[in-house]
Amino acid sequence: MIRLENLTKSYIVGQQRKYIFQGLNIELPTGKALALLGRNGAGKSTLLNIISGAIPADSGRVVTDGTMSWPVGFGGSLNREMTGQQNVRFVARVYGVDTATLEAFVRDFAELGEHFYTPIRTYSAGMKARLGFGLSMGVPFDTYLIDETTAVGDARFTRKSRSVFRERVKSASAIMVSHQMKMVRNFCDSGLLMHEGQLTYFDDLDEAIALHLKLNG
Repeated sequence: MIRLENLTKSYIVGQQRKYIFQGLNIELPTGKALALLGRNGAGKSTLLNIISGAIPADSGRVVTDGTMSWPVGFGGSLNREMTGQQNVRFVARVYGVDTATLEAFVRDFAELGEHFYTPIRTYSAGMKARLGFGLSMGVPFDTYLIDETTAVGDARFTRKSRSVFRERVKSASAIMVSHQMKMVRNFCDSGLLMHEGQLTYFDDLDEAIALHLKLNG
């Protein structure tokens, strides 16, 4: 269960305060793979980052009774001066999982070769995304937060990433931000639509997609 209580987020643009959303109140169901839909700039990634705890809301709170991933592929979760291996070991300690098991999974999954033992600051964006995705999939969470990052390499690696993700969400919830409706239909079974600062839940994914395309197509 994830419940948003009076959640508000805004930014200062020029001399004015721009509200991304104000007073959001909604409870999201457990055991669903939710597609978070909306136009560019609607606040989808902002909401996902607030739910994960990566950025704060202006006011209100997020209440959950389970464990939550960071946004998959979120580069901010990696320490640039530490190696890939050291980052993995640090995450294992933080989340209380077996270090050797997580290290073996991520090293095999990310396919970074010797770069796994070099500092993150030497990585390309794609390498960081692969390490971040592997870390997220290697730690068991009750809810996975995905921000259009299941395509993190060539076609073969993308297929592998999606296969691992599908396996994880068989026993967990997920919230996915994506502009690719084919991907949404492949992974999700219900929808959330962010429009003009309001968030609406749809048990019927096709209904959510249809309204999204009508409003933003």
